Amino acid sequence: MGPVVNGSVKSKTDALFMLKKIIFISVLLTTLSALTGCAVNRATASLTPGTDLTAMKTFYVVKSPKDEKNVDQLIKDFLVKKGYSVTTGPELAPPYQADGVVTYIDKWFWDITMYMLELTINVRQPNNFPVATGNSFHTSLTRKSPPEMVEEVMTNIYKEAK
Repeated sequence: MGPVVNGSVKSKTDALFMLKKIIFISVLLTTLSALTGCAVNRATASLTPGTDLTAMKTFYVVKSPKDEKNVDQLIKDFLVKKGYSVTTGPELAPPYQADGVVTYIDKWFWDITMYMLELTINVRQPNNFPVATGNSFHTSLTRKSPPEMVEEVMTNIYKEAK
């Protein structure tokens, strides 16, 4: 079949090709824009100047009243593996009978399954004066398990202490 004038085969083929190209680019851009918000990965830690975390040998981990996932136990397990003496329990009136007090805030999110979106851990002196804080934030595509989140935050806190 040869070229046809006015409504030619060639111009119809070109128009179909352009339409497919536009649809493909639209789908690609929509997919990319949807994924950019899903892959956030942030981990931070900071220490109060002059703080010596190595001087703290005993810790009291305050169990968050809303914690149903036993994050306090994960923090305790991390510190015990590092050789510290650790107890857990409810919030008490200061001063605590430990060198350091650990509090945390865990935020969970639903994306097909529940996962820990964000974990903030604070280390305080027995009188509740803050000495260190760490945070880990992972959205769905970069999610970590709760033990990995605790490990990331606590490792970053102790990395800052050196």
